[in-house]
Amino acid sequence: MQVGFVGVGAMGAAMAGHVAQGGHEVRVFDLDSATMDKAAQHPGVSATDTAGIADCATVIIVVATDDQSRTVVADLLDRGAQGVLVIAGTNHPRTMIDLAAICDTAGAGFVDAPVCFGLKGAIDGDLVSLCGGEAKHVETIRPVLDCYSRAVEHLGPVGCGQLGKTCNNMMHWAACVANYEVLSLAKSCGIDAQRMRETLLKCPARNTTLERWDTTRLTWHEKDMDVALDLSQQAGLSLPLFGMVDQLVKRLGPEGVKSLLYGDEAEYLGQRIAPQALSDVVCKGG
Repeated sequence: MQVGFVGVGAMGAAMAGHVAQGGHEVRVFDLDSATMDKAAQHPGVSATDTAGIADCATVIIVVATDDQSRTVVADLLDRGAQGVLVIAGTNHPRTMIDLAAICDTAGAGFVDAPVCFGLKGAIDGDLVSLCGGEAKHVETIRPVLDCYSRAVEHLGPVGCGQLGKTCNNMMHWAACVANYEVLSLAKSCGIDAQRMRETLLKCPARNTTLERWDTTRLTWHEKDMDVALDLSQQAGLSLPLFGMVDQLVKRLGPEGVKSLLYGDEAEYLGQRIAPQALSDVVCKGG
């Protein structure tokens, strides 16, 4: 199958490489020519323009924002795209529904298929693709998604892939806050935070976010939580916990996590986190 990729930064390039290894003819395009040329160094991958991408049976769009997705889809349709266009980035479900209608009018298919497990998953070919769209379109692109995914989940009609990704993101950001607070307590009471993290990974408290806690970049939380809270408001659903998560996760960053795990001291909400002997903590105030 001829497969096009638009947007071949670190994740897109890795995904394209796995698709080429799967035996597909892969064409790539990126506005950054150096990035595109680097991606084209993978065996079986060639650089082209958007006209060359539009001819492909499946086009994977790996861009960051809703506006970028709209621009790429419009450009491909203007160039006569008739295959299945796939949004692999994280966007709002409303954008997916709008783009699917535009594609349908133009005679092209559309699937939203955002991925989980980030850059490491892309490099390892071990992502999870969460799909929304018509079954016939999902089945058409499944052999392509299988090349870089450990699982391809069809969750429902267009937009449901993004909804599924939002649900995943909500759990991830809640875990980020919970992990930070738990390890802050451990550190404050005399247990080395990294030692506590390693121990929790052997306990029922284990979570995927904690496994990757010392390498996570803590990016995109504002965008992810904005989508989650917008959807809950439109659904008429009150989610008080995630209202708090939205505010708290914005106070976290990779440097703070590094200090918590490996530094002498850390900080949380303006509070100094410094190790104390547990006996001193529990005996305060007599």
